[in-house]
Amino acid sequence: MSLSGLYILCRWLHFGALMSLAGAGIFSTLLAPARYRARLSVRFRPLINTSCWLTLLTTLLLLTAQTGLMGDGWQDTISADVWFAVLQTAFGRAWQWQCVLALLGCLLLLLPGRLRQPWLLMCAVCQLVGLAFVGHAAMLDGWMGALQRGNQIVHLLAAAFWAGGLWPVVILMREARNATWRYDAIKTMMRYSRYGHLAVALVIASGVTAARLLLGWPLVSFRLYSQLLLLKTLLVAAMVAIALFNRYWLVPRFQRSGAGAQHHFVTTTRVEVVLATLALLSVSLFATLEPA
Repeated sequence: MSLSGLYILCRWLHFGALMSLAGAGIFSTLLAPARYRARLSVRFRPLINTSCWLTLLTTLLLLTAQTGLMGDGWQDTISADVWFAVLQTAFGRAWQWQCVLALLGCLLLLLPGRLRQPWLLMCAVCQLVGLAFVGHAAMLDGWMGALQRGNQIVHLLAAAFWAGGLWPVVILMREARNATWRYDAIKTMMRYSRYGHLAVALVIASGVTAARLLLGWPLVSFRLYSQLLLLKTLLVAAMVAIALFNRYWLVPRFQRSGAGAQHHFVTTTRVEVVLATLALLSVSLFATLEPA
Protein backbone atom coordinates (compact mmCIF):
# COMPACT_ATOMS: atom_id res chain seq x y z
CA MET A 1 0.00 0.00 0.00
CA SER A 2 1.23 3.51 -0.79
CA LEU A 3 1.73 6.07 1.97
CA SER A 4 -1.10 8.19 0.60
CA GLY A 5 -3.37 5.14 0.57
CA LEU A 6 -2.43 4.34 4.17
CA TYR A 7 -3.09 7.95 5.14
CA ILE A 8 -6.55 7.95 3.56
CA LEU A 9 -7.48 4.59 5.12
CA CYS A 10 -6.28 5.59 8.59
CA ARG A 11 -7.95 9.00 8.42
CA TRP A 12 -11.24 7.32 7.46
CA LEU A 13 -11.01 4.81 10.32
CA HIS A 14 -9.82 7.49 12.74
CA PHE A 15 -12.77 9.78 12.15
CA GLY A 16 -15.20 6.88 12.34
CA ALA A 17 -13.73 5.55 15.59
CA LEU A 18 -13.67 8.98 17.25
CA MET A 19 -17.25 9.74 16.28
CA SER A 20 -18.41 6.32 17.49
CA LEU A 21 -16.63 6.87 20.81
CA ALA A 22 -18.18 10.32 21.20
CA GLY A 23 -21.63 9.07 20.21
CA ALA A 24 -21.57 6.21 22.71
CA GLY A 25 -20.37 8.61 25.40
CA ILE A 26 -23.10 11.14 24.67
CA PHE A 27 -25.80 8.48 25.04
CA SER A 28 -24.44 6.83 28.18
CA THR A 29 -23.44 10.09 29.91
CA LEU A 30 -25.86 12.80 28.81
CA LEU A 31 -28.95 11.40 27.08
CA ALA A 32 -29.83 8.28 29.08
CA PRO A 33 -31.76 8.57 32.37
CA ALA A 34 -29.39 8.29 35.35
CA ARG A 35 -30.63 4.82 36.33
CA TYR A 36 -30.05 3.53 32.80
CA ARG A 37 -26.48 4.77 32.28
CA ALA A 38 -24.74 1.84 33.94
CA ARG A 39 -26.72 -0.56 31.76
CA LEU A 40 -25.83 1.37 28.60
CA SER A 41 -22.14 1.49 29.51
CA VAL A 42 -22.21 -2.32 29.56
CA ARG A 43 -24.14 -2.58 26.28
CA PHE A 44 -21.80 -0.10 24.59
CA ARG A 45 -18.62 -1.64 26.00
CA PRO A 46 -17.61 -3.55 22.80
CA LEU A 47 -18.17 -0.43 20.69
CA ILE A 48 -16.25 1.78 23.14
CA ASN A 49 -13.31 -0.63 23.50
CA THR A 50 -12.97 -1.05 19.75
CA SER A 51 -13.22 2.70 19.17
CA CYS A 52 -10.56 3.53 21.79
CA TRP A 53 -7.98 1.07 20.53
CA LEU A 54 -8.69 1.87 16.88
CA THR A 55 -8.30 5.58 17.64
CA LEU A 56 -4.89 4.97 19.22
CA LEU A 57 -3.73 2.74 16.35
CA THR A 58 -4.85 5.14 13.62
CA THR A 59 -3.39 8.14 15.48
CA LEU A 60 0.04 6.53 15.44
CA LEU A 61 -0.28 5.31 11.86
CA LEU A 62 -1.44 8.73 10.64
CA LEU A 63 1.61 10.35 12.20
CA THR A 64 3.82 7.70 10.61
CA ALA A 65 2.21 8.14 7.19
CA GLN A 66 2.44 11.93 7.43
CA THR A 67 6.13 11.62 8.31
CA GLY A 68 6.75 9.54 5.19
CA LEU A 69 4.73 11.91 3.02
CA MET A 70 6.65 14.93 4.29
CA GLY A 71 9.90 13.03 3.68
CA ASP A 72 10.84 10.93 0.69
CA GLY A 73 8.64 7.89 1.22
CA TRP A 74 8.54 4.75 3.32
CA GLN A 75 12.26 4.88 4.10
CA ASP A 76 11.80 8.16 6.00
CA THR A 77 9.17 6.67 8.32
CA ILE A 78 12.08 5.19 10.30
CA SER A 79 14.36 8.24 10.08
CA ALA A 80 14.83 9.97 13.45
CA ASP A 81 15.80 13.24 11.74
CA VAL A 82 12.63 13.31 9.64
CA TRP A 83 10.49 12.47 12.68
CA PHE A 84 12.09 15.29 14.65
CA ALA A 85 11.47 17.72 11.78
CA VAL A 86 7.84 16.67 11.40
CA LEU A 87 7.17 17.00 15.14
CA GLN A 88 8.32 20.63 14.94
CA THR A 89 5.67 21.50 12.35
CA ALA A 90 2.18 22.77 13.22
CA PHE A 91 0.79 19.35 12.32
CA GLY A 92 3.39 17.58 14.47
CA ARG A 93 2.76 19.76 17.50
CA ALA A 94 -1.01 19.31 17.23
CA TRP A 95 -0.70 15.58 16.60
CA GLN A 96 1.45 15.03 19.68
CA TRP A 97 -1.60 16.02 21.72
CA GLN A 98 -3.70 13.62 19.67
CA CYS A 99 -1.31 10.79 20.58
CA VAL A 100 -1.44 11.69 24.28
CA LEU A 101 -5.25 11.86 24.28
CA ALA A 102 -5.61 8.60 22.32
CA LEU A 103 -3.36 6.80 24.80
CA LEU A 104 -5.26 8.37 27.69
CA GLY A 105 -8.52 7.08 26.20
CA CYS A 106 -7.22 3.52 26.27
CA LEU A 107 -6.02 3.93 29.87
CA LEU A 108 -9.44 5.27 30.88
CA LEU A 109 -10.93 1.89 29.97
CA LEU A 110 -9.46 0.66 33.25
CA LEU A 111 -11.72 2.96 35.28
CA PRO A 112 -15.03 1.78 36.78
CA GLY A 113 -18.06 2.33 34.54
CA ARG A 114 -19.50 5.33 36.38
CA LEU A 115 -16.23 7.25 36.14
CA ARG A 116 -15.15 5.86 32.79
CA GLN A 117 -17.97 7.14 30.58
CA PRO A 118 -17.79 10.92 31.24
CA TRP A 119 -13.99 10.94 31.04
CA LEU A 120 -14.01 8.98 27.80
CA LEU A 121 -16.54 11.42 26.36
CA MET A 122 -14.36 14.37 27.37
CA CYS A 123 -11.32 12.66 25.85
CA ALA A 124 -13.15 12.05 22.55
CA VAL A 125 -14.41 15.65 22.44
CA CYS A 126 -10.89 17.00 23.01
CA GLN A 127 -9.56 14.86 20.15
CA LEU A 128 -12.33 16.04 17.83
CA VAL A 129 -11.60 19.65 18.74
CA GLY A 130 -7.92 19.03 18.06
CA LEU A 131 -8.71 17.91 14.51
CA ALA A 132 -9.76 21.49 13.74
CA PHE A 133 -6.10 22.56 14.05
CA VAL A 134 -4.70 20.31 11.30
CA GLY A 135 -5.30 19.93 7.58
CA HIS A 136 -7.53 22.23 5.55
CA ALA A 137 -9.22 23.53 8.70
CA ALA A 138 -5.95 25.24 9.65
CA MET A 139 -5.18 26.85 6.29
CA LEU A 140 -6.23 30.42 7.07
CA ASP A 141 -4.61 32.91 9.45
CA GLY A 142 -5.82 35.80 11.58
CA TRP A 143 -9.46 36.28 12.40
CA MET A 144 -10.48 34.28 9.32
CA GLY A 145 -8.40 31.39 10.64
CA ALA A 146 -10.08 31.65 14.03
CA LEU A 147 -13.48 31.62 12.31
CA GLN A 148 -12.46 28.62 10.20
CA ARG A 149 -11.26 26.62 13.21
CA GLY A 150 -14.28 27.53 15.32
CA ASN A 151 -16.62 26.55 12.50
CA GLN A 152 -14.76 23.24 12.05
CA ILE A 153 -15.10 22.47 15.76
CA VAL A 154 -18.87 22.98 15.52
CA HIS A 155 -18.99 20.81 12.39
CA LEU A 156 -17.03 17.94 13.96
CA LEU A 157 -18.95 17.92 17.25
CA ALA A 158 -22.35 18.14 15.56
CA ALA A 159 -21.40 15.36 13.14
CA ALA A 160 -20.20 13.22 16.05
CA PHE A 161 -23.55 13.67 17.79
CA TRP A 162 -25.53 12.79 14.66
CA ALA A 163 -23.43 10.15 12.90
CA GLY A 164 -21.82 8.81 16.07
CA GLY A 165 -25.25 8.27 17.59
CA LEU A 166 -26.66 6.13 14.79
CA TRP A 167 -25.24 2.77 15.87
CA PRO A 168 -26.22 3.36 19.52
CA VAL A 169 -29.78 3.89 18.24
CA VAL A 170 -29.70 0.44 16.62
CA ILE A 171 -28.58 -1.02 19.96
CA LEU A 172 -31.31 0.89 21.80
CA MET A 173 -33.96 -0.46 19.44
CA ARG A 174 -32.94 -3.94 20.57
CA GLU A 175 -33.06 -2.77 24.19
CA ALA A 176 -36.60 -1.49 23.67
CA ARG A 177 -37.77 -5.06 23.05
CA ASN A 178 -36.92 -5.84 26.69
CA ALA A 179 -39.83 -4.84 28.95
CA THR A 180 -37.41 -4.01 31.79
CA TRP A 181 -35.54 -1.40 29.78
CA ARG A 182 -38.16 -0.34 27.21
CA TYR A 183 -39.16 2.96 28.87
CA ASP A 184 -35.57 4.12 29.45
CA ALA A 185 -34.44 3.08 25.96
CA ILE A 186 -37.31 4.96 24.31
CA LYS A 187 -36.74 8.03 26.46
CA THR A 188 -33.05 8.05 25.51
CA MET A 189 -33.86 7.81 21.80
CA MET A 190 -36.44 10.61 22.11
CA ARG A 191 -33.80 12.88 23.61
CA TYR A 192 -31.40 12.00 20.81
CA SER A 193 -34.08 12.79 18.24
CA ARG A 194 -34.90 16.12 19.89
CA TYR A 195 -31.32 17.38 19.97
CA GLY A 196 -30.53 15.62 16.71
CA HIS A 197 -32.54 18.24 14.81
CA LEU A 198 -30.11 20.90 16.07
CA ALA A 199 -27.09 18.71 15.29
CA VAL A 200 -28.23 18.16 11.69
CA ALA A 201 -28.83 21.90 11.21
CA LEU A 202 -25.37 22.68 12.59
CA VAL A 203 -23.72 20.08 10.33
CA ILE A 204 -25.33 21.63 7.26
CA ALA A 205 -24.69 25.26 8.23
CA SER A 206 -21.08 24.68 9.30
CA GLY A 207 -20.42 22.51 6.23
CA VAL A 208 -21.58 25.28 3.89
CA THR A 209 -19.52 27.82 5.83
CA ALA A 210 -16.40 25.63 5.64
CA ALA A 211 -16.80 25.22 1.88
CA ARG A 212 -17.37 28.94 1.46
CA LEU A 213 -14.21 29.80 3.43
CA LEU A 214 -12.07 27.39 1.40
CA LEU A 215 -13.54 27.69 -2.08
CA GLY A 216 -15.40 30.96 -2.29
CA TRP A 217 -18.10 31.03 -5.00
CA PRO A 218 -19.07 28.93 -6.83
CA LEU A 219 -18.67 26.06 -4.37
CA VAL A 220 -18.55 23.36 -7.05
CA SER A 221 -16.21 23.20 -10.04
CA PHE A 222 -14.92 20.42 -12.26
CA ARG A 223 -11.86 19.81 -10.05
CA LEU A 224 -11.68 16.52 -8.14
CA TYR A 225 -11.82 18.23 -4.74
CA SER A 226 -15.09 19.94 -5.60
CA GLN A 227 -16.55 16.77 -7.06
CA LEU A 228 -15.77 14.82 -3.88
CA LEU A 229 -17.26 17.64 -1.84
CA LEU A 230 -20.41 17.41 -3.96
CA LEU A 231 -20.50 13.64 -3.37
CA LYS A 232 -20.27 14.21 0.39
CA THR A 233 -23.09 16.76 0.15
CA LEU A 234 -25.32 14.29 -1.69
CA LEU A 235 -24.59 11.58 0.89
CA VAL A 236 -25.46 13.95 3.73
CA ALA A 237 -28.65 14.95 1.92
CA ALA A 238 -29.62 11.28 1.67
CA MET A 239 -28.93 10.88 5.41
CA VAL A 240 -31.17 13.86 6.16
CA ALA A 241 -33.94 12.37 4.04
CA ILE A 242 -33.70 9.03 5.89
CA ALA A 243 -33.65 10.79 9.27
CA LEU A 244 -36.80 12.73 8.40
CA PHE A 245 -38.51 9.60 7.08
CA ASN A 246 -37.66 7.71 10.25
CA ARG A 247 -38.75 10.45 12.61
CA TYR A 248 -41.93 11.64 10.94
CA TRP A 249 -43.15 8.54 9.08
CA LEU A 250 -41.96 5.39 10.84
CA VAL A 251 -41.85 6.46 14.50
CA PRO A 252 -45.55 7.54 14.60
CA ARG A 253 -46.42 4.07 13.23
CA PHE A 254 -44.61 2.09 15.92
CA GLN A 255 -47.73 1.46 17.98
CA ARG A 256 -50.02 0.98 15.00
CA SER A 257 -47.79 -1.24 12.84
CA GLY A 258 -45.76 -2.80 15.65
CA ALA A 259 -42.75 -4.88 14.73
CA GLY A 260 -42.99 -4.08 11.02
CA ALA A 261 -42.36 -0.34 11.43
CA GLN A 262 -39.64 -0.99 14.00
CA HIS A 263 -37.89 -3.43 11.65
CA HIS A 264 -37.97 -0.84 8.85
CA PHE A 265 -36.62 1.79 11.26
CA VAL A 266 -33.62 -0.38 12.17
CA THR A 267 -32.99 -1.17 8.50
CA THR A 268 -33.08 2.47 7.38
CA THR A 269 -30.88 3.49 10.32
CA ARG A 270 -28.31 0.93 9.22
CA VAL A 271 -28.46 2.40 5.73
CA GLU A 272 -27.84 5.80 7.30
CA VAL A 273 -24.76 4.34 9.04
CA VAL A 274 -23.46 3.14 5.66
CA LEU A 275 -24.05 6.58 4.12
CA ALA A 276 -22.24 8.24 7.03
CA THR A 277 -19.32 5.84 6.50
CA LEU A 278 -19.16 6.75 2.81
CA ALA A 279 -19.35 10.46 3.65
CA LEU A 280 -16.35 10.06 5.99
CA LEU A 281 -14.50 8.22 3.22
CA SER A 282 -15.11 11.09 0.80
CA VAL A 283 -13.80 13.53 3.43
CA SER A 284 -10.66 11.42 3.87
CA LEU A 285 -10.13 11.42 0.10
CA PHE A 286 -10.48 15.15 -0.52
CA ALA A 287 -8.45 15.96 2.61
CA THR A 288 -5.39 14.90 0.58
CA LEU A 289 -6.21 17.29 -2.30
CA GLU A 290 -5.71 20.99 -2.81
CA PRO A 291 -9.03 22.86 -2.28
CA ALA A 292 -10.28 24.01 -5.68
